[in-house]
Amino acid sequence: MPVITNIEDLRVLAQKRVPRMFYDYADSGSWTESTYRANESDFQSIKLRQRVAVNMENRSTATTMVGQNVAMPVAIAPTGLTGMQHADGEILAARAAKAAGVPFTLSTMSICAIEDVAEHAGPGFWFQLYVMRDKAFVEALIDRAKAAGCSALVLTLDLQMLGQRHKDIKNGLSTPPKPTLANLMNLATKPQWCLGMLGTQRRSFGNIVGHVKNVDDMSSLGAWTAQQFDPRLSWDDVAWIKQRWGGKLIIKGIMEPVDARLAVASGADALIVSNHGGRQLDGAVAPLRVLPAIVEQAGSGMTVMLDGGIRRGTDVIKALALGAQAVFVGRPFNYAAAVDGEAGVTAAIDLLRAEVDRNLAMLGATTCAALGPEHLMDRRTR
Repeated sequence: MPVITNIEDLRVLAQKRVPRMFYDYADSGSWTESTYRANESDFQSIKLRQRVAVNMENRSTATTMVGQNVAMPVAIAPTGLTGMQHADGEILAARAAKAAGVPFTLSTMSICAIEDVAEHAGPGFWFQLYVMRDKAFVEALIDRAKAAGCSALVLTLDLQMLGQRHKDIKNGLSTPPKPTLANLMNLATKPQWCLGMLGTQRRSFGNIVGHVKNVDDMSSLGAWTAQQFDPRLSWDDVAWIKQRWGGKLIIKGIMEPVDARLAVASGADALIVSNHGGRQLDGAVAPLRVLPAIVEQAGSGMTVMLDGGIRRGTDVIKALALGAQAVFVGRPFNYAAAVDGEAGVTAAIDLLRAEVDRNLAMLGATTCAALGPEHLMDRRTR
């Protein structure tokens, strides 16, 4: 593997190594992609305040996330189809997270099943759940997550209906790829990916196929999925899921202070400020902009985390200084898995941790908990 110095290096390599439809699935947003781009670019408007002649010894990035000890305040976010970026991608990412001491969150729409990933995951194995019309399936997923030893449930609330992603439509996204002439020509340029996929049996949605009545193959899965995301989702559903789960509940998709108050009232243990990576409402603001207001509304007793746009260790630091207690990172770890599987994800984790550590020193801080608005030149609000 070439020398990797930042996440952008991994993105460029991933684009070369992964079939176009799967790379575009990970690296795209809805409609004009304005929100997807803003998630990343908004970090650039915030500048840091450098300190000198401050004791920088004995620094530590270690902290806790939802009561769990972690090596740094970064979790691998739930992303669908990681197992199409690299064969057995979710398993490999979970291994890397376990070795690094950071949480790994498995998506409902993963290629590898909960049970398969659980065999390789560490104590920070979390499961992300969508609310679907098929409540028997939702109950079964919750029970499977319990049985697999997941220590937290991440409930995503911002996918009652799918935002339109033009690239997925144009590419004819499917798992596995349909044998069209365009797909076969593209696959011919990705021999390493193809060899990896030939070496695994995990090529469909492992949490769904074979676990839903009348869904036994990819053709029946498409029809089932199209009607499953529930537009009737309400806070009553959240209460039902919390009771059924019985453990730590993290609510993902909060972008308004009023929803933060409702989430706190629902009994959530933590919130994730997120616009689904810019893949839902195009034109929505970036999570970083609303973070301070949501932290204020959630109150000092609530853990608030941020998801979206993190590409560098300095982005992690800026989010923490604005009030987040941790961040979720998705696309960078997909790029990393695509490039070199477990070793790639390990490299990405190491890049972020090293940059967080060095910049803590230059800010005159020795722990992530010490970061605050005083370390920033410009505090972004609405």
